[in-house]
Amino acid sequence: MAKIRLIIKLGRMQFLLFGFLCYTTGALLAVITSTPLSWDRFLWGYIVLFLAHLSIHYSNDYWDYESDHYNQPTRFTGGSGILIENPELRPFAKRFALLLIVLFLTLALIFSIIYSSPTFMLMVIMGNILAWYYSAPPLKFSYRGLGEISTVLSGFLLPALGYVAITGFLDLKIFLFSLPFMIFMVYFILSVEIPDMEGDKKGGKNTFIVRNGRITGFIIIGLAGVLGTLSLIGLSISGIYPTLKFPVLIIASIIPAIVGLHAFIKRTSKKDAATKLVNLNVPSLVVFVTILDLYFMAVVMDPHLSFF
Repeated sequence: MAKIRLIIKLGRMQFLLFGFLCYTTGALLAVITSTPLSWDRFLWGYIVLFLAHLSIHYSNDYWDYESDHYNQPTRFTGGSGILIENPELRPFAKRFALLLIVLFLTLALIFSIIYSSPTFMLMVIMGNILAWYYSAPPLKFSYRGLGEISTVLSGFLLPALGYVAITGFLDLKIFLFSLPFMIFMVYFILSVEIPDMEGDKKGGKNTFIVRNGRITGFIIIGLAGVLGTLSLIGLSISGIYPTLKFPVLIIASIIPAIVGLHAFIKRTSKKDAATKLVNLNVPSLVVFVTILDLYFMAVVMDPHLSFF
């Protein structure tokens, strides 16, 4: 039972919530704009994402084993710390990650065949490449200065996978609606890199924060928060989403924007103080996407619902 608890903790289940929320946003956007809700497509698609997201945690902890020796796990950063304290679990972590990959690729292939959606399969493969090689050789994105790019791309993949699970295809609506998510992923990745700056540098990771320092990171976090809100304002005047009441979404996006601006104003290069600041950033993103999903669910239940 003790080993099972460690294995579960290694999976860092708390991070799965954010992936589910982003996936749900894309799925509900598809329902609101074009396609009737299909629960079997929604659930099957999410099972694929769940297994994929879970595999990332096991594979990253495996490949980051050496560099994680220099980091102290925090609420959102530094890995789980399980393999550092229990190195005998390393072989299991790799094998389990590979097993999960086989499972979700198989399910994605079956989904694509049954629902005639090769796009879904291609997106899952793309996501798997970005996730596996975030830390794994030979690409090792996070060690070569490309970790931020792969994370920003996940801001497109997460909601887009939910959208494609329902519609079977990609279109301009989801491409444009993913822009705020991609901007907020800049906000996210810099927030989780800031506490680990010294450890990542010692461990050989070439992150943006390692190269440019915490102060620059806080400046970009504040800018990303504001740009995320501005991007939603831009979408609101585009006329592409006539059934959405954007004031709700814009007001919700002000939450991470304010938190990001607070971090910008209080910016510091000191590790402990900086960690306290960014510990507010990730929860603010969760609150934003939760409000967005609740509003979308209300619109799905009542298309004539009016907010502002």
